[in-house]
Amino acid sequence: MTEPYDHLLEKYARLVVRVGVNVQPGQEVEISCLPEQAEVARVLAEEAYRVGASRVTIDYNDRHLQRAAVLHAPEETLGTTPEHVLDGVRAWKNIKPALISLTGNPFPTLMDGLDPVRLAKSQPVDLISEAMPLITSGQLAWTVVGAPTRGWAESVGVADTAALWEAVAVSMRLDEADPEQAWRRHISKLQARAAILNGHGFDKVRYQGPGTDITIGLAPESVWVGGSLETDDGVEFVPNMPTEEVFMSPDWRRAEGKLRTAAPFFLSSMGAMVEDLQLELRDGTITGVKAARGEQEVQQQFELIPRSRHLGEVAIVDSDSRVATTGLVFKDMLYDENVGSHVAWGMGYPSAFRGGLELDAEQRIAAGLNQANTHVDIVIGSPEVQIDGYHADGSVVPVTRGDEFVLDG
Repeated sequence: MTEPYDHLLEKYARLVVRVGVNVQPGQEVEISCLPEQAEVARVLAEEAYRVGASRVTIDYNDRHLQRAAVLHAPEETLGTTPEHVLDGVRAWKNIKPALISLTGNPFPTLMDGLDPVRLAKSQPVDLISEAMPLITSGQLAWTVVGAPTRGWAESVGVADTAALWEAVAVSMRLDEADPEQAWRRHISKLQARAAILNGHGFDKVRYQGPGTDITIGLAPESVWVGGSLETDDGVEFVPNMPTEEVFMSPDWRRAEGKLRTAAPFFLSSMGAMVEDLQLELRDGTITGVKAARGEQEVQQQFELIPRSRHLGEVAIVDSDSRVATTGLVFKDMLYDENVGSHVAWGMGYPSAFRGGLELDAEQRIAAGLNQANTHVDIVIGSPEVQIDGYHADGSVVPVTRGDEFVLDG
């Protein structure tokens, strides 16, 4: 790397703690990671205490334990979570901790060869059901960030962990003289772009390119957002670091056409790489699935998770993306969704749906905001894919051309 590793990690921790989750004095912090990511978690914990956190907890998960469960656990216990763990998540409502989740799979082939049905059933849906409403409701500050490991570096195809850190540093703007200020400028740019989109008040958007021609309707409440969010206590935070997108939650009932992924992705819930995925949608529902790799795993998720066949997000990413400049396929959706415009099936975010935070799950669905215990981003954008906005009167306005955001405010 271009500078000492410990100094880079220190800059990283400052950015994540002070901008990502914006830890407040006296606040508790919970860090979720794998054992292989312990070094990064510890530096984050120290920085959180440095800015005034009252307590920091590191919650270690182990993918090897999940694999053992898929191979040997009784059917009735697959995907179930101990009650004391669920109680801990329920306590977030009162404690309001800042949540930091580390991503970057050190064992991308660990689940190869496992029964896809049992693997799908091993997902902790009960835990997700408790956590997701709190995370998406504006009650908590949270962020997801990468933690490079040797296994992740090998899967990406770079020389070593140091080389992956270099790519992460570029993506996270750590090469700037003042990364925190650089992020504030970047957030302002994304927010301005979202304001331009909202000013047009589109009724629907259309993505057209090789293998993709899909029209996605917006609900009257759909709102474009980007960069940062704010808790109901007024604390600004950045959910994804890095982030290069402006996004909105569409009307799940209004998607028609076909799409084709422009980049492979890692379906983490199934431990599977997915390549050349093609989907067909009718009346807002995914009705057809084909893939050169990972088709069965995608099908299993759709079959086992209610409402996963509907879209929950539409996003625009242009060629200014710092992640795209690395030229890497990170095989981690936090990064790979930021190389191009994308959509996501599953959960729609209330923060991108006007009034969504005041609605319960059934009311959100009735209003057009999908709710599901999964959220999977897939990149469909490229220089060959153009995006147009459609007004209710049928007039069409170019939004992107050649991977450039061209919409005029």
